[in-house]
Amino acid sequence: MQETVSASSSSTWSSSGDTQYLHRLQDYTIQDHRRHRYYGDRFIPNRSSMDLEMAHYLLVESGKGKENKRVASPWKETYRKYLAEVMMMNRTRILSFWSKPSEPTNGIFQENFSDVLANRVKSSMQRRYIRKTGTLDAPGLLDDYNLNLLDWSSRNIVAIALENTMYLWGNESPLELFSVNAENGPLTSVSWAPDGKYIAVGLNSSVVELWDTTANKKLRTLQGGHRGRVGSLAWNDTFLRGADSMIINSDIRVRSHIVQTYRGHHQEVQWPLSNSATQRLHRFNSHKATVKALAWCPFQHNMIASGGGSEDHSIKFWNINTGTCLNSFNTGSQVCSLLWSKNERELLSSHALIENQLILWKYPSMDKIAELKGHTSTGLFMAQSPDGCTVASAGSEALMLWNVFGTPEITKQAKKEHAGLFSNLINMACDTGPTLY
Repeated sequence: MQETVSASSSSTWSSSGDTQYLHRLQDYTIQDHRRHRYYGDRFIPNRSSMDLEMAHYLLVESGKGKENKRVASPWKETYRKYLAEVMMMNRTRILSFWSKPSEPTNGIFQENFSDVLANRVKSSMQRRYIRKTGTLDAPGLLDDYNLNLLDWSSRNIVAIALENTMYLWGNESPLELFSVNAENGPLTSVSWAPDGKYIAVGLNSSVVELWDTTANKKLRTLQGGHRGRVGSLAWNDTFLRGADSMIINSDIRVRSHIVQTYRGHHQEVQWPLSNSATQRLHRFNSHKATVKALAWCPFQHNMIASGGGSEDHSIKFWNINTGTCLNSFNTGSQVCSLLWSKNERELLSSHALIENQLILWKYPSMDKIAELKGHTSTGLFMAQSPDGCTVASAGSEALMLWNVFGTPEITKQAKKEHAGLFSNLINMACDTGPTLY
């Protein structure tokens, strides 16, 4: 009996001793593991505290970034930076010599996302709210991609051709300048002279009429050169260029007005740009459809922007000194017209076939700043106010005014000179012709 009890007691003591030994061994192992985990050698990386997949990503992607370096907008760079910080939790080290507890993730995404939004608001490439300042009825406005029926004078008067009649909006009520008969009509182009006093109007009958808008009388008719309808006009001092399938340069001061004729196009010329060149410098043939939209860059005088038609959808930028294409951007729809901002590096384009919208782009990143919607069909024509802030767009038998480019800082005297149109435009009405609603 004593041997049995003694044996049992010995067994109990031995089991207890083993348990205590195991606990001591486990504690030592945990402490040893923690010591190596948090206080590794400063010259030897600690593999257990490293994220090998993240290290591989940092090695590979950083190399790709240097090889494939592309110009990105500040907004995209800011977004990429914050997204990387959020997703990688600020893990930028490839080798880890010191392992510390990871920071809590609660609220990190929200905080960084707020910072991104704040930077986006401060950025000059933010989405902009553009106010429509007026809408006018324009019955009889021709839906023809090849014509140019809208222009804005240096005296702040808008001219628009509605079928056979020319209308002007200025400091007073809308004015019907003149009408033509069905044999000569419809009106196919309109262009103000630089002084804003005289206006040239192209007709379907291949002639161009010059009108004095202050005296409401026709000065002369230019004829004998064009063979088709005159779809576009452009001034250069006292010289007027008109175009059908060829461009005719006329000096309006002399009786025999034709100075030079330019041939080379097989179809209608959309826009005879007003420069003093007498021979062809370059031939750009990268567009895949008709090119109607052309605009000289106001801040880089050796560059011109062009927009392609229904099968092209692109805006291209050309260096006219070298004849090279600087950039090409696919807009996704037919480009009808282009306007540069006079105050900022921004470009406005009008489109057709999809949403008939106007799109404001930031140059050179071509980030979309705003979309202007309101035309129910093609917004074919655009014109810019003298101060460069307001844009008139015409299409779908409506003319709309948009405060696109903001309000520049101008003197009180300049404000007084150009304040007439919009102060009266909101309240004006007319029994005949276009009316405001």
